[in-house]
Amino acid sequence: MSIGAYCNTPLIPLLIFGLFLLCSCSGARQPVSVSSKYSPPPLYTKPYQVFGKWYQPIPDSKGYHEHGIASWYGEDFHGKKTSNGESYNMYDMTAAHKTLPLGTFVKVLNLDNDKEVDVRINDRGPFVNGRIIDLSYEAAKRIGIVGPGTASVEIVAIGQEVQSETDRVPYADFYSGNFTFQVGSFCDKSNAERLKAKLDQRYKNAHIIVFNDGDRIFYRVRVGLCSNLNDTSRYIDILAKDGYTDVFTVAE
Repeated sequence: MSIGAYCNTPLIPLLIFGLFLLCSCSGARQPVSVSSKYSPPPLYTKPYQVFGKWYQPIPDSKGYHEHGIASWYGEDFHGKKTSNGESYNMYDMTAAHKTLPLGTFVKVLNLDNDKEVDVRINDRGPFVNGRIIDLSYEAAKRIGIVGPGTASVEIVAIGQEVQSETDRVPYADFYSGNFTFQVGSFCDKSNAERLKAKLDQRYKNAHIIVFNDGDRIFYRVRVGLCSNLNDTSRYIDILAKDGYTDVFTVAE
């Protein structure tokens, strides 16, 4: 069925969504038990301006997933202050991002060689068009970016730093939860219901989520169910390779 300008209607293989229902959290980090005296760090949501352009940090990184170009920074910045007040150490596993909350942990996968690394966001940048993350020298070296200087990467938020007044503690886990795929969004409810009915014939957990942005009501059609963010990232890549680029993962 063609749905015109609203979105594409991907025919997602039944096998993929059968697997979704079998996903488990066994391969993911388990949530950290945190004493009530601990609280999340400041969200750093105040907008800021660099080179005449304004940036608005997002308030929550849970479910964040992005593809783009990674670069790195090293000796010229070693010892200088980062955006969260720390001294930059080129040998620490850290990174700079324009909008993720400071203290977010992200998994960075080099799409050219399948090497991956976990880093903590403690700085802002890179402020170069087309680049989504600036890795520390050490992080870049571990996934083979130091030589070429840049690489195509996938980044996924995996946790948020939690801290007391004086000490950092292990981060809260983002891997576990209820994740699904959004395949279409409509202003016309009947269009959404027709797509859901078609998906119901072949796929698991086809459903509609109603969203009101204050001006209009949207009917979002979603399918699939998984409890491990790491698995959804893998399946979204499978769908992208099959040409379903408009489908994306949603944490419900």
